[in-house]
Amino acid sequence: MAAPLIEATGLHTHYGASHILRGIDFTVNPGETIGLMGRNGMGKTTLLKSLMGIVKPSGGSVKVCGRDMTGASTYDIVRQGIAYVPEGRGIFGNLSVRENLVMAARAGTRGQTDWNYERVLETFPRLAERLNHGGQQLSGGEQQMLTIGRALMTNPDLLILDEATEGLAPLIAREIWRLCGLIRESGISSVIVDKNWKHVTRITDRNVILVKGEVVFEGSSESLLAQPELLEQYLGV
Repeated sequence: MAAPLIEATGLHTHYGASHILRGIDFTVNPGETIGLMGRNGMGKTTLLKSLMGIVKPSGGSVKVCGRDMTGASTYDIVRQGIAYVPEGRGIFGNLSVRENLVMAARAGTRGQTDWNYERVLETFPRLAERLNHGGQQLSGGEQQMLTIGRALMTNPDLLILDEATEGLAPLIAREIWRLCGLIRESGISSVIVDKNWKHVTRITDRNVILVKGEVVFEGSSESLLAQPELLEQYLGV
């Protein structure tokens, strides 16, 4: 059986004196789509940043494809086939849509080139109409499409998507959810953070809920939806 793409064990992360993650175990297996849930401030983004090496864990370990990458540089982790779409998108506003995409193009860890420039534009026709626009000239939804398209150009084994549809118009959000389904069908693993648990659970194999930096639920979408009291307790507004 292939090694997990991500395997975090006993993960602790601090911001100064604040103890954010408290002994989290978190695993992503090949071909798996995972929903990472929880109210604001519960540690979701900190977990993702700790996995990506953006924030250094203060305890525990992170393995990527079976290799100990605890404390490794972000670029070393990315080279293992992990793509990260951060909250806030992080596109290069002074580059055109074309330049944002082309700069990221490369084969994946197994030499795969399934996601190329033409396929990304076919998947996002709106970007094809704006190839010469600067990143800062795009709407929020177009920027999100560009960020996801750029991540796919790296032909990742795992795509991590933080706040997939936050602040997007319903029509654009629907397009992002459609894309998440396409990514799953293509065999790429993904971790999706989004407040809309109804949409998340439609496409995920497994869901993890965080409360104050600890895992309080881990299980299938069917199991979670069968426990509405958990949804109300941990995700209700």
